Amino acid sequence: MLTGKQKRYLRSLAHHLDSVFQVGKGGVNDHLVRHIEEAIEKRELMKISVLNNNIEDPKEIGAALAEQSGSELVQVIGKTIVLYKESRDNKTIELPR
Repeated sequence: MLTGKQKRYLRSLAHHLDSVFQVGKGGVNDHLVRHIEEAIEKRELMKISVLNNNIEDPKEIGAALAEQSGSELVQVIGKTIVLYKESRDNKTIELPR
């Protein structure tokens, strides 16, 4: 579980990132979750966009993606979701205590 200080730090790092994945009208599925798991292992921090043709709530999508991919939900702002998961092999982000 991330502390408020850690989430603020991760949000500041994520600000400059581009979205890696987009969630469209198909919503959250196993294929998308598998790709997110692979990508987040390499990146640790990623942005995901929810497209306008998706009628689900971005906060619910973010919670579902975080739970299914085993990552932490850092932020949902508008239609942008930020996820974090500490990498086992490619650790680059050092979180504040």
